[in-house]
Amino acid sequence: MKTISFTLNNQPVAIQTNLQKRLVDVLREDFALTGVKEGCGEGECGACAVLANHKLINSCITPIGSVEQLDIMSIEGFKDTERYHILAAAFAEAGAVQCGFCTPGMLLAAEALLHVNASPNETEIRQALSGNLCRCTGYSMIIDAVKIAAKNGDGLW
Repeated sequence: MKTISFTLNNQPVAIQTNLQKRLVDVLREDFALTGVKEGCGEGECGACAVLANHKLINSCITPIGSVEQLDIMSIEGFKDTERYHILAAAFAEAGAVQCGFCTPGMLLAAEALLHVNASPNETEIRQALSGNLCRCTGYSMIIDAVKIAAKNGDGLW
């Protein structure tokens, strides 16, 4: 057991835990952040995605010990931002949400992309979303949503 300190959703936190405990488990069990889902448990589906210093990571394969002093943002923290509202409105406009299981990871993947590329082309969007699986909507509507968000958030990204 060791104390790990990091920033979680813009708040400094510290937790005493086993360094090998998965970040997804810490977020869900210790911080009650249930927007972070476990799908595959192998880093393949993106349901557990969070941002670490603005980069998308899969929390199901990330040991808590590796996030010392990092800035971790879950969907719960991201939802309080203007950028989230632009993305959420774009997803709604494009019909890119059905069951919602993949949506938090998709939104964070889109944010990670738009953070570094405010005007991505379709190939860049597809590549950025490639680590996130959706079983309901198909990817065309999600790609359209990211295009809409990029256009509507002009100047914000």
